[in-house]
Amino acid sequence: MTGLANDETWPDTSSAEALSLSTGADYWTTAAAPAHGIRSLRLADGPHGLRVQNDENPDHLGLERSASATCFPPAVTLASSWDPELVEAVGQALGKEARAVGVNVVLGPGLNIKRSPLCGRNFEYYSEDPLLTGMLAGAAARGLQTEGVAACLKHFAVNNQETDRLRVSANVNERTLREIYLRAFQIALRESAAWSVMSSYNRINGEFASQSHWLLTEVLRQEWGFDGIVVSDWGAVRDPVEALKAGLDLRMPGRPEDKRVHEAWRHGQIDANVLENTVSRMRLLCERTAGPAPASPIDYDAHHLLVRKAAAESAVLLKNDAVLPLSFEPGRKIAVIGELARSPRYQGAGSSRVNATRVVTGWDALSAKADQMGAHIEFSGGYALSSSQYLPSLLTEAVELAGRSDTVILFLGLPGEYEAEGRDRTTIELPDNQIALVEALGETDAKIIVALSNGSAVTSHAWRDSAHAIVEFWLTGQAHGDAVADVLLGQVNPSGKLAETIPRRLEDTPAFLNFPGENQSVDYGEGIFVGYRYYDARDIEVDYPFGHGLSYTTFEYCGLEVAVRPLTDTIAFDAKVRIRNIGKRFGQEVVQLYVEDNSGFLSTPRRELRGWKKIGLAPGEDKIVEISVPRERLQHWHVPTADWAYPGGELIVSSGGSSRDLPLETIVTVPGEDIVVKIDEWSTFGEWMDHIELGPRLFDIIEERGGLKGRMADLLEDEGGGRDAVRSVPLATIVEFPGVPVTLEEVKALAA
Repeated sequence: MTGLANDETWPDTSSAEALSLSTGADYWTTAAAPAHGIRSLRLADGPHGLRVQNDENPDHLGLERSASATCFPPAVTLASSWDPELVEAVGQALGKEARAVGVNVVLGPGLNIKRSPLCGRNFEYYSEDPLLTGMLAGAAARGLQTEGVAACLKHFAVNNQETDRLRVSANVNERTLREIYLRAFQIALRESAAWSVMSSYNRINGEFASQSHWLLTEVLRQEWGFDGIVVSDWGAVRDPVEALKAGLDLRMPGRPEDKRVHEAWRHGQIDANVLENTVSRMRLLCERTAGPAPASPIDYDAHHLLVRKAAAESAVLLKNDAVLPLSFEPGRKIAVIGELARSPRYQGAGSSRVNATRVVTGWDALSAKADQMGAHIEFSGGYALSSSQYLPSLLTEAVELAGRSDTVILFLGLPGEYEAEGRDRTTIELPDNQIALVEALGETDAKIIVALSNGSAVTSHAWRDSAHAIVEFWLTGQAHGDAVADVLLGQVNPSGKLAETIPRRLEDTPAFLNFPGENQSVDYGEGIFVGYRYYDARDIEVDYPFGHGLSYTTFEYCGLEVAVRPLTDTIAFDAKVRIRNIGKRFGQEVVQLYVEDNSGFLSTPRRELRGWKKIGLAPGEDKIVEISVPRERLQHWHVPTADWAYPGGELIVSSGGSSRDLPLETIVTVPGEDIVVKIDEWSTFGEWMDHIELGPRLFDIIEERGGLKGRMADLLEDEGGGRDAVRSVPLATIVEFPGVPVTLEEVKALAA
C-alpha cells in the first residue's frame, strides 16, 4: 500500500487519512478516507431493534429520543425457540430496517454466556450453553448480513457481569476460556462469517480485552480466520496505541482530537503493516455493506407479525395442570390481574432500548378476544410496579375479583429497574408484592394461570404450587399482548424450551461463591461446569431444567439409533430418533441430543448438548429425526497440547425433551486420534507408560537391562492399588529407587 510510511515524509495526506480510521468521526459514524476508497459508515445499537438517534430531536446517546423502529424479541426470548431459521428471519428483518435508514453496522447480536442468572444484561444474551448460543447468534448475524448490513458479535470476550464491567479482571483458566466463553464466538463466526466483532470492557486474566494481542490477533484472526473489523465497546479503550497494535481497528466513540496514535506513528512505534491491515479491513467493510441498489420500503406491519410469531413460538410452558389452552366461551368469567398486563415489560433497558413502532398490551389483546367470544373479563392491578411492597387495598381488590371469577390470568414479572445494563441483580426472586399476590390468589377457587415477563431467570419454587399453569414469555417485543393471547387461547401451541436452567435457590447456582468478585477481580472458580453442566454434576434439584418446555399435545420418543462414522469423516456419528405426536393437537418439539464422554481422557460434564432439531407433527404423525454430530463437538480443549482433542472411546448418547427428560439412551464407541503429549523427567511414570512413542522406548531400555526389580517392580504387579500408586510418581523420582535400571540423565535425553 502506498502512502503509509512513518518516516520524514510525515504527515502526508494518505497516512493522515489512514490514521484517522482508527477512531470514529463522532459517536456513531466512522471517518472517511477518500484517498483509500473508504466512505464514512454509520453504526447503531440494535440487538433486537434499531436504536438510531433522531436527527430532528437529537441527544448524544439516543437513549430516550431514538427514531421509531420495530422492537423484536430480545435474545433471551428467541433462544427459547431453539429455531435458527426463525432467528435468522428476525435478523433479516432487522437488517432491512437498518439498511432503510442508512445504518451499515448493527451492534449485535450479544452472545455472552449466562454464567450467573444475576447478570443484569442476560436479556441480551442467548444461553448458558456455547453450542446453542453460537448457532443461534450465528443465525441472527447471518440474517442481518443478507441485507448488506454488518453484524457485530459482542462482547468479545468473557463479559458475563455488569458489576465493575469497565475494569474487572475475569480470571479464567485456559480450558474453561476455550470450551465455554470463546467457543460460542467461534461457532457464531463459523455460522455467519460476521463482518465485525466488538471487544468488551473487561480485562481477561489481567489484560484489557481491547488491548489483547492474543485475543484479537492470535485467536480471532490467526486461529479462526476472522477477516472483519474489531470495534471497541464505547469507551473501552485505555491505550489507543496498544489497542491498535493488538488488533483493534476502530475505537468508539470517535476521538479524532486524540493524537496519540498519530504521534506514535510519527515516532515509529506502529508498524506499517498494522495500519495497512486496518485500512484494508475498513475498505472491505465498505465493500461488504455497499449492498444492492436502494433499500426497499419497510413493511412494518409484516415485521410486527414476525414479532408476534417469534414471541409466541418462543414461549415456554413451564407447568400446566390441564387448564391451558384457555377457552373464552360465552359466560366464562375471566380476571386479568397484574399491573404488567396494562404496563407491559416487553424489552430490556439501557443501550438496547428501542422506541417501538407500536405496543400491544396484554389487557388490550385479551379484552378484545373476550369481547369477540362473549366471555366476561375484568381487570385489577394487584400490585404496584414502583415498589416491591404490597398495598393491602390492591391485594384485597385482586382477591375479591378472583373470588368471583372462573379463571385468573395473572401477569407477573420483573420491573425494568430490576435488570438493566450497568448493574447486576441480587436475587432471582420475583418482587415480594407479586409473590404475596400469587399466594393469596392461590387460596381462591379460581384457576390461576401465570404469564411471566422477565429478561432473566426467576425462580417459581416458592409459589408455583399456588398456580395451575405457568408460561414463561420472557420479553416478547412490541407484539406482547397478541403473543400472550395466542398462546393462552391455544391459537399457537407453545414450543419454546428453556435455554438456561431455572434454579430453585440462588445459593444453588454455579458461580454463587464467585460472583461478582471483589477488588476489580472475579474468579471463574466453577470452571467448565456452567449451567446444567454444574447442576447435573452435583445432582442438584432445579426449578426447571435446561431444555424444558411443555406442549398442549404429547410427544412419545420411540427409538434411538446411532451410526458411527470412520475416523476420516468430519462427522463422528449420525443419530436417528423416532418421535410420535400421541396427542390431539399439532405441535412442535425440540428433539435434543446429549452426549456423556466416558473415555476418561479429561474430566467432563455428566452430559453436554451436542445437537438438536425442531420439528412439527400433526396428531398421530411420527417422524424420524436425523441429527449428525460433527467430530469437533466431541472435542475438549487439551491444555498440554494447546489444541482441541478427542481420543475416542465410549459415549453414552441420549435423546429427549430436556436435559433431564431423556427416555432414549444408547452406548457407542467412537474412534479418535492419538494424543501426543510432550513429557519430561517430571512427568509421572504412568504418563511415560501411556506415551505412544516414548513409553515403548523406555520399556525397551528397561527390558534390555533385565527389567524392573525391587519395590517398583512389586508395586507394578499389585493390582490392589500399588500399580496406581507407582503410576502417579514422577519418573525423576522413580529412577532414584534401587532396581530401576535407568538414570535421570538418560530420561532427560530420551525426553529431549
